[in-house]
Amino acid sequence: MAVTPASSPARTPQAQAHGRWAVLRWQAGYATLGVPQAAAPIAFALLALPVTGSAEAGAGLVTAMTAAQIVAAVPVSRLGRRLNAVHYLRLLVAVRAVALAVFTALAGAGAPYPLLVAAVVAAGVVNGAAYGYQRTLLNHLVEPRGLPRALGVAATLNEATFALSPVLASVLGAVSPVGAMALVTALGVAPLLLMPSVPEARGASPDDDASRRAGGRIPGAAYVWLLGALAGAGAVASVEIGAVSFALRFGLGAQWAFLFALVLCLGSVTGGVVVSVRNRVPGPWQVVAFLAATAAGSSLVLLGGHLAVALTGAAVIGFFLPQLGTFYSLELDRIAPPGRRAELFALLRTATSLGIVVASALLAALGLRAALVGTLALLVVSLAVMVVRAARETRVA
Repeated sequence: MAVTPASSPARTPQAQAHGRWAVLRWQAGYATLGVPQAAAPIAFALLALPVTGSAEAGAGLVTAMTAAQIVAAVPVSRLGRRLNAVHYLRLLVAVRAVALAVFTALAGAGAPYPLLVAAVVAAGVVNGAAYGYQRTLLNHLVEPRGLPRALGVAATLNEATFALSPVLASVLGAVSPVGAMALVTALGVAPLLLMPSVPEARGASPDDDASRRAGGRIPGAAYVWLLGALAGAGAVASVEIGAVSFALRFGLGAQWAFLFALVLCLGSVTGGVVVSVRNRVPGPWQVVAFLAATAAGSSLVLLGGHLAVALTGAAVIGFFLPQLGTFYSLELDRIAPPGRRAELFALLRTATSLGIVVASALLAALGLRAALVGTLALLVVSLAVMVVRAARETRVA
């Protein structure tokens, strides 16, 4: 049975009266925060090509940035515990903007490849923590009962960002790779300007109770949701990254690769709209059903002998992505120890990054089929863990 956020226990900060305009600014800031990461595969490849003579060098830059994000997400989040969350978020966004601006200048000047790697690593170091603090601030702007709707809208905007940013980088990059990267960097600065002031989002002092308990252990349930996020991201990435291979597998030209990503994106946008309209938190067995449907969609992509079957599977994966992502975000919010909320949200972004890395590595090393089998296996393992979790919660209830 689904429950509303209002009827479920919550330890989230009390939202203050900031108004709808503040929420709209947060939504716009959330959408633009992901622009550099979404545009990076194409923008980095176009800039690396003149320097190294190989477009594949761009993939190395993306890998370096993602690895830095995974390693640094939690430590960088902890550094901001005692600071105002808005101020710290702005600092993180500014650091990333400077690093990307340096990267753009170095690439434009034909600097050696190792310097380009160093610049994107500096940008990646703050990516995960920036997401964690951005998500944390939503708790101060929206009442608990409105969080599913706000997160559903955010998921829809995020899909639009990841669909449109590569197109922007590709179109402008054909004219000027440096100019395209400069615009991408500028759009990524938007959260610094869009985030409203939230005085109550202050850091904990060393003497208050929240600060003393900030080092509390992360509940075991958190790892269940993080595993689910990792598996789901891997399933999505196997379709998006393997889009060209899919097109060739079905006898289409490489230029039809966009079809698979487009169907996935449309499914996700539809799922985000459903989350926003329902504005409810699913129960544990509903989440199991959502994940089972995602695994079924992944199976259709893997086994589909016809183009329509594979596209149907991609649409199913996309549809349940925002529903699962919203649930994971709300659950981590609910169970987070005081003072570690931003850290857990950073871990959530790190888990999705790990899923992308797993899918990318399998695709590069063993091919499309191995990537699909590997990510489906992750979904099955995550599903089994969630069934055990749901059964335990049912017994307790």
